[in-house]
Amino acid sequence: MYELKRKEGRARRGAFSTVHGTIQTPAFMNVATCGAIRGAVSALDLKELKCQVQLCNTYHLHLRPGDKVVKELGGIRKFTRWEGPVLTDSGGFQVFSLASLRNIKEEGVTFASHIDGRKIFMGPEESMHIQSNLASTIAMAFDECIENPAEYNYVKKSVARTTRWLRRCKREMSLLNSRDGTLNPHQLLFGINQGSTYEDLRVEHMKQIEELDLDGYAIGGLAVGEPAQEMYRIIEAVEPYMPEEKPRYLMGVGTPVNILEAVYRGIDLFDCVMPSRNARHGHLFTWAGIRNLNNAKYILDDQPIDEACDCPVCQNYSRAYLHHLFKANEMLGMRLAVMHNIYFYNTLLEKIRFALDQGQFEAFYRQHRESLALRI
Repeated sequence: MYELKRKEGRARRGAFSTVHGTIQTPAFMNVATCGAIRGAVSALDLKELKCQVQLCNTYHLHLRPGDKVVKELGGIRKFTRWEGPVLTDSGGFQVFSLASLRNIKEEGVTFASHIDGRKIFMGPEESMHIQSNLASTIAMAFDECIENPAEYNYVKKSVARTTRWLRRCKREMSLLNSRDGTLNPHQLLFGINQGSTYEDLRVEHMKQIEELDLDGYAIGGLAVGEPAQEMYRIIEAVEPYMPEEKPRYLMGVGTPVNILEAVYRGIDLFDCVMPSRNARHGHLFTWAGIRNLNNAKYILDDQPIDEACDCPVCQNYSRAYLHHLFKANEMLGMRLAVMHNIYFYNTLLEKIRFALDQGQFEAFYRQHRESLALRI
């Protein structure tokens, strides 16, 4: 159940109650693709990094170790030792990202495994079965993530198919949640709005899926190559048609500035691999902008990554030390950098929530929208 506590403009402050705990929103969901954050960060580490939700990848966990294995071991939360809510995606993004290895039909999608090439079929029912076996808190509906730009008529047909798939997902989840032996009979289902960058298709699709009375709604198919202003334009077009009493999730987004701008436009939930991926290459987010710790200027810099940050890394290590670790290809450098970036993202959302609680979000937004994007 989602409780809208207050609004400032379109920005929303809420609380989303689930069987595995309450998520304070706006919130960032930390991406643990195969059940772990890349960069040697465990679920136990996430507790001290202010994480509220762990996000795991349906497609990858289905390939290995196998969703039936995860079920046998008690579900994804017991398997990874993460005690809080978990969101699993549907495999739909792989329809987009594995374009050269797929075949889309009404029944679903046939993939060639990126690991060994074996054929895998996944449709709405299969996706719901896999996610039920994983026993996540929130399951995402199976959809097609459309590339940008895309031809209008193809997008229109794809959106209609995604809606048909969504109805099948809802029926299948209802059935699975009613069965004996289901690990999480309270599993929630989020639908996904698609439509590329066509406002009319986006709005019409949102109207259609809103009628299905799902547990939450996501905007998908953005941050896949289009300019940021295009993404903001689509959010502004779709947001008025998203139910106010349900959580709103912008999939795969993004930079700290993207998140700040999306909160400003009424979004509640976010996920992105960027904090961990960028960190593994030495790119660190700070309140003053983005630092590249590979740069030679940090050789003798004994300051923390971010003087305004109280994360465990900034409290104990210098820029010079992390610079050395990256140059020496020490895994500890990646681990510490990932920990800092995850803490930074979760703290950003924490500060956004506080600003909304105090009725000061507009000031917070104007103070940080430019500085967060600077490259130091």
